[in-house]
Amino acid sequence: MSLFIPRFDPSVVVRDAEAEVVGDAPVAVKLLADSGATGGALSTVRVTLAEGADGARPHLHRNSAEMFYVLDGAAEFLSGDDVVTGERGDLVVVPPGKPHAFAAAPGTGGDLLIVITPGVERFEYFRHLQRIRLGEAAPESLQEVQDLYDNHFLASAAWDERR
Repeated sequence: MSLFIPRFDPSVVVRDAEAEVVGDAPVAVKLLADSGATGGALSTVRVTLAEGADGARPHLHRNSAEMFYVLDGAAEFLSGDDVVTGERGDLVVVPPGKPHAFAAAPGTGGDLLIVITPGVERFEYFRHLQRIRLGEAAPESLQEVQDLYDNHFLASAAWDERR
């Protein structure tokens, strides 16, 4: 086992009012700290899901774990072949290589803090998703950037059944 020691200075402080928000209802992503700001330690965003909104479709990260902390509301999480519901205060951590997805739980919205570690430059990934939503980029363009953002999409019968 090797120990990764991130190097960055000064401390990272992100003011809520100054953080960039990508998207709007039903899914808004507040960009908090990217890998470059944290010496590669982590990337973190806050995702707000309107009632019943889908967050991320099934995918995996080959090189990073992903942590989801439910700040408010409730969300469903795919972890491998299991779908679990997390409520306010719950934590779900998915290891590298494990398929996962998330969405607001039926009948409610969700507010999630999401951390990927080690970090990957992800802010541009969320901006890319916004360009797709606005029709400025084709959905197929995500296939071209999977390796760049370590975000590899896949099919999940368990998720499809639940959603």
